[in-house]
Amino acid sequence: MLTVLNPFDRNEPFPPVETALNEPNGLLAVGGCLSTRRLVNAYRSGIFPWFGKDEPILWWSPDPRLVLRPENIKISRSLGKRLKRGEFRFGFDACFDRVVDACAEPRHYASGTWITEDMKQAYSNLFHLGLAHSFEAWQGDTLVGGLYGVSIGRVFFGESMFHHVTDASKAAFAFACNCLDDWGYVLIDCQVYTRHLASLGAEEIPRSEFVKLLQIYCEQPVSNEAWKSTGGTL
Repeated sequence: MLTVLNPFDRNEPFPPVETALNEPNGLLAVGGCLSTRRLVNAYRSGIFPWFGKDEPILWWSPDPRLVLRPENIKISRSLGKRLKRGEFRFGFDACFDRVVDACAEPRHYASGTWITEDMKQAYSNLFHLGLAHSFEAWQGDTLVGGLYGVSIGRVFFGESMFHHVTDASKAAFAFACNCLDDWGYVLIDCQVYTRHLASLGAEEIPRSEFVKLLQIYCEQPVSNEAWKSTGGTL
């Protein structure tokens, strides 16, 4: 039976992730709120929100979990050639809200979006507190790809990515991995398996192992240089 969370108590603890349903995989709780406190508590526990428009807030902790160590990013030959040609320039935190808006645009394979207006506001609040960040790929002055996520300790919890030009999201992700590796991040949470992320080097690990890694790395600081410059090349 799913736990129903109190929408007025942002400090209410989540149920143990081991109690999440097997089908659908990882569904743990319903309700609550999207306050900064609750979201941070969720990510630290290996839990994330995912729900559609007109649905209640749903909280998930799937098993297994898809993760990527930044140094293990795989760059295909075709992407490598595009990067060497300098087709993109990169940055981070230059236009967080625009990246989230682009990630929320309907996809050709789906009729709606899970990034609701309430979700946008919640992650914008995290951004202004230095807890959420975006990476961007540009061609000239045009934003053509990017991704955003939440940063706690030495873990980056990826949320969504987009592209308006072929390979732009992959290029932004490669740039993100390069930055995160340089800054001392050890783990990127990719949530659930997709062929796209697996092709970039992500791999599945047991949820129990993922939670143990969070207990270690969410408590460790990253480099003092993290998030201080404005971007660069790859």
